Amino acid sequence: MKIAVNGKLCDERDAVVSAYDHGFMYGIGLFETLRTYDGEPFLLGAHLRRLAQGCEALDIAYAPDEAALRETFRELLAVNGLADAYIRLSVSAGPDALGLPAGGYFTPTIIVYVKPLPSAAPGGKALQLLTLRRNSPEGDVRLKSFHYMNNILGKIELKRYSWASGAEGLFLDAAGRVAEGIVSNVFFAGADGVLRTPALATGALPGITRAHVLRLADRLGLRAEEGLYGFGELTAAREAFVTNSIQEIVPVRAVYEPDGTCHSFGDGGSGEPGELTRRLIAVYRTEAGPAEEEEGR
Repeated sequence: MKIAVNGKLCDERDAVVSAYDHGFMYGIGLFETLRTYDGEPFLLGAHLRRLAQGCEALDIAYAPDEAALRETFRELLAVNGLADAYIRLSVSAGPDALGLPAGGYFTPTIIVYVKPLPSAAPGGKALQLLTLRRNSPEGDVRLKSFHYMNNILGKIELKRYSWASGAEGLFLDAAGRVAEGIVSNVFFAGADGVLRTPALATGALPGITRAHVLRLADRLGLRAEEGLYGFGELTAAREAFVTNSIQEIVPVRAVYEPDGTCHSFGDGGSGEPGELTRRLIAVYRTEAGPAEEEEGR
């Protein structure tokens, strides 16, 4: 597979970064994952704005050039023989002296990875409640950063649950409130027809797809809110779904507790997608383009 390092295409086996890159040494770096439809990256402007804000917060001297990145994406799709792809744009702090920096980062390492889009999970997916809690952001709001140990530990915990094959881990925050999935934002709706998603105060990532779904809900005239919700409020809902930029909107069939207790969604616990979920999926796919694939926010 070919990737791009600092604007130059190379074979992935030949790509290297400095042993003194502070992304490697201290986890100082950010990334965006997105997908293309008919070769065009969806919601690219929103992804790049979030990336630029994160770089400013970390004092990394990088301002994304949208036109140049679009050309890099096109080149990578062509050279790898892909009509569409999963794209990851990473900005690492770049090499610096051993020790914490005295100033900003002025020579960041920019890498664009591509890979084929994964297959979708037919019929949606289940969530597995984790005993591990979502860690609090390092700053005021969670950045989409290289700091992924909490997520990795969540994936490791998932191995304990034999009944949860294919499920995604669900984090609560330190106060026991629903936060987010390991790689997704969470939405649910009850009998009152209000679409709910955890507030960023829980430590949830301000997902690009999350924000887009809230805009779509407003366009459809749906009542939507961000708030602080207990686990019981999620399990009492009529329907739920998760979002990220690769999976799009994925219905949640059920939520499992650590002891194996199962809470199913849909009429009579059928696990079928609810009305709000179906409406949002339809408008999302009409806007983005047809999709049959499934992970990035």
